[in-house]
Amino acid sequence: MDESFITLEFKENALYLIDQRVLPATYTYFTCKTYEDVEFAIRDMVVRGAPAIGATAAYGVYIAAMQFAKQEDFKTELKKACDFLAKSRPTAVNLEWAINRMWEAFLKVEKQPTEKILSALKAEADEIRAEDIRTNKEMGRVGNQVVPQGATILTHCNTGALATAGWGTALGVIKEAFYDNKNIFVYADETRPRFQGARLTAWELTEAKIPSALIPDSAAATLIRDGKIDLVILGGDRVAANGDVANKLGTFALSVICKAYGVPFYSVVPLSTIDFNLPYGSLIPIEERDKTEVIFVGDTQVAPLDMQVFNPAFDVTPHQNITGIITEKGIIRPPFKENIERLKRGETL
Repeated sequence: MDESFITLEFKENALYLIDQRVLPATYTYFTCKTYEDVEFAIRDMVVRGAPAIGATAAYGVYIAAMQFAKQEDFKTELKKACDFLAKSRPTAVNLEWAINRMWEAFLKVEKQPTEKILSALKAEADEIRAEDIRTNKEMGRVGNQVVPQGATILTHCNTGALATAGWGTALGVIKEAFYDNKNIFVYADETRPRFQGARLTAWELTEAKIPSALIPDSAAATLIRDGKIDLVILGGDRVAANGDVANKLGTFALSVICKAYGVPFYSVVPLSTIDFNLPYGSLIPIEERDKTEVIFVGDTQVAPLDMQVFNPAFDVTPHQNITGIITEKGIIRPPFKENIERLKRGETL
């Protein structure tokens, strides 16, 4: 089943992104005509979610190429643009992965006429977007295996079509189970301080007509303790080679509670989110965001302006707390390090 909305689309020499800062009250698109616009859209969270950030960055490289194509120092300026885009958000590995892929595509054709260079880069960005949608559909099929009939599922942050090029990762699994008539029910955490669960996941669940309820983040532990959650399914922004997962702040706490009460805990990520060169999750750079995200809720001030704030966007869940990592190539289960290495070698799980 297809979405009723398009998260990101390139047309008329511009990238159009659903402006996720203003959902669900306002449904509008943010237009990127320069690579600087793309960098802002990623940094200010017009677009968010590791796969969506990667696809957006790919088009950002193409837009930069269009901007600099007629300059003598084309390659130098394009590399500067790539580096600029890569610094927009540090945690999600898909950003760097997509930019590197676009740069490699450029190097293959850099001696060609300008028109061919631009055509090759546009084709590569289009393929990154299309691949993501295909990958998400496959992860949904793979992940549906772990969802029992009549399951009550808890999810955190937003992992649907809004966080990807289409369909979704963890929410894609949930949708697959729903359309498979498994009679599921979903609890969605608010996901403070940006409320991606309340603003985005709740909106996507409502659009898909999936039975669900929104809860404060702090209510999740009670539901798990009381045996009302059958499994937790959420996403991931970077997975280390040992299976540690960086995801939205609050994920680690959920994993601890799930482990204590024997509730299965799954992360859903494409292979592009696995950083095969990073041995441990403790090495993942964790983005810290502006204090105003905590001091204000929308335009309403809820804390003193001069209060110090600790506002990490992500935390790292150790692999010992994870039941499985769902990918398009199968479900990675313990021992994670060995099985991730098998995937790196191209073996099947």
